[in-house]
Amino acid sequence: MERRKVDVVVMSDLHLGTFGCRAREIANYLKSIQPGILVLNGDIIDGWQFNKRYFPISHIEVIKEIMALLGKETRVIYITGNHDEMLRRYSDMQLGNFQLTDKLVMEINGQKAWIFHGDVFDATTKGSTKLLAKLGGKGYDLLIYLNCFINWCLKAMGRQKMSFSKKVKNSVKKAVAWIGDFEQTAAELAIEKKYDYVICGHIHQPQKRVV
Repeated sequence: MERRKVDVVVMSDLHLGTFGCRAREIANYLKSIQPGILVLNGDIIDGWQFNKRYFPISHIEVIKEIMALLGKETRVIYITGNHDEMLRRYSDMQLGNFQLTDKLVMEINGQKAWIFHGDVFDATTKGSTKLLAKLGGKGYDLLIYLNCFINWCLKAMGRQKMSFSKKVKNSVKKAVAWIGDFEQTAAELAIEKKYDYVICGHIHQPQKRVV
């Protein structure tokens, strides 16, 4: 398969090492592209829930594809997130085409883009509430397990699949309000710093907005 050439690709929240990771889809996508710059915007490997008993071949394949891109002269920039925060002690490390950092400002088509994971705005990832966040991650994985079984049953009955995690998140008004606050705060800071774009991950909710 011929790789599609692109200038910049930003990916976040892959959560390799967890059951909910869509590793096969990620690997297939990486095999289809040849980016000049690949930005891994946090929570790529899930250090919070990492278990050496669960790191399947498909997850290793994703890492192999990223390494293959490095070998093809792609510049890979790994921005740390809260689930891979153990890497922050090595921030600003550069090794050939690989860079590890906590945030990034780059110019794209003459405009400044501010790229960071986004957990800096989330109080639940700090201090005593961090334990609750980690427990929430375990619960999320359990929900994914249950969701897979339900979807298997729905498919057998010829019915459409459903996403429990999305329904739960969308049904909690506080979570929806928090996401709005998160985006507004990031946008206001970007405007203050005179950036044209701000690109975050963390909240697992795709959104493209003009503020």
